[in-house]
Amino acid sequence: MSFWKRFATNRGAVVGLVILLLVIGIAVFAPMAYPGGPWKMVQRPFLPPFEMAAMPLGTDTLGRDVLAGLLYGARVSLMVGLVSTAMALLIGVPLGALAGFYGSWVDEGAMRFTEFFQTIPNFALAIVLVAILEPSLMSINFAIAIVSWPPVARLVRAEVLSVRKREYVDAAKLAGLTNMRILVSHVLPNTVSPIIVMASLMVATAILLESSLSFLGLGDPNIMSWGFQIGAARTVIRTAWWLSFFPGIAIIITVLALNLIGEGLNDAMNPYLTRKGRS
Repeated sequence: MSFWKRFATNRGAVVGLVILLLVIGIAVFAPMAYPGGPWKMVQRPFLPPFEMAAMPLGTDTLGRDVLAGLLYGARVSLMVGLVSTAMALLIGVPLGALAGFYGSWVDEGAMRFTEFFQTIPNFALAIVLVAILEPSLMSINFAIAIVSWPPVARLVRAEVLSVRKREYVDAAKLAGLTNMRILVSHVLPNTVSPIIVMASLMVATAILLESSLSFLGLGDPNIMSWGFQIGAARTVIRTAWWLSFFPGIAIIITVLALNLIGEGLNDAMNPYLTRKGRS
């Protein structure tokens, strides 16, 4: 059975993929739907939702369209999730691969370095890094990447430790290939499946982290995101519930979709382990 057929058998994963594609479409077409941007004041402040067709989700504390903020916020939240995850993979994958392949003092040093970062609570470290670097999109991506790479390094190390003992690796060594070429051409390609599954879950975690930082006032004040919308509405949550409700629902749906996709990818890429676990 092909990968896509196995993936399609997981209905939750298919639903998650549809939702994610919808969110991506919203992010792409946001400038066409609202060419004036999300910062434009279009009505009186605190306009309740569903009172005006032009602004179905109402307005915020400054009279800005909440729906426009949601559409533009999808762009930022997805970008933060993807960029920070890519940065974390660029750190974690090489470090874990070198530790697992060479072993000895390389493995010992890399794992002690990884454990140092894991002893610090992720969210606390992210807050400190963003506060030191000043809140901006780049500092948020950097902070999320720094707190996200240790699990990647450990996963890749474990996979490489398993793969490096296979017969085809011994055959490559006998053929005279260098260690680095064996690692890049023969070992790492066979660890891609678990990395892809973990990456899909990391994107969801990054979106939650960015939202949490923005809620605390550590988001980029010049960029509209779902977390920024919730953070800006925290002082009026009792009188204007919709300002935090709709961005919160958007975050929940997107994160749930990514987790469903991660589960579907795991089932599709590891069909034997999935059947064994369910039997």
